[in-house]
Amino acid sequence: MPKTLLLPREALYPVPVVLVTSLDPATEQANIITIAWCGIVCSEPPQVSISIRPHRHSHGVIAKTKEFVINIPSASHLIETDRCGVRSGKDTDKFTLCGFTKEPASKVKAPLIKECPVNIECALRSTMRLGVHDLFIGEVVAVHADSSIRRGDGSIDFAKAAPIVFNQGEYWNLGKKIGFYGCSTKR
Repeated sequence: MPKTLLLPREALYPVPVVLVTSLDPATEQANIITIAWCGIVCSEPPQVSISIRPHRHSHGVIAKTKEFVINIPSASHLIETDRCGVRSGKDTDKFTLCGFTKEPASKVKAPLIKECPVNIECALRSTMRLGVHDLFIGEVVAVHADSSIRRGDGSIDFAKAAPIVFNQGEYWNLGKKIGFYGCSTKR
């Protein structure tokens, strides 16, 4: 089948949809921003990235505090997740707006979102200006996972976690498992 040449764009899909929390030290106000530009950048030490436009409220808070929490929402919280992405934390308490519950983190001051089954505490290690977004690289300092989504071996059952992914402007959920790392060499 012939291919069509498209203009350069962010054509990578799917990407995870996450809720990033931060805590403004000046006001003690916690904020939530919805981000789909997020990913793993290193496994040892574990590091993740998020990209935020400099004019966003969370950008300034994270740049100042050097920490954040990546909270992975379930599909059951899609409306609240989207709502956090279309309102500014400068004039809105998104925890109240969405009915989310703050829980204390173990290593950073930014709160966890109780309703998210997975929370990843991060210490900012690097910031890079890329264009309309700045890339924040955070070292993972703690991970929390609800016992309700864990398998007997302690790993996360992604079907139970029901994460949301972003595909070119659309929210999707995950389908069924179709393989595993190394499946091409296993019999």
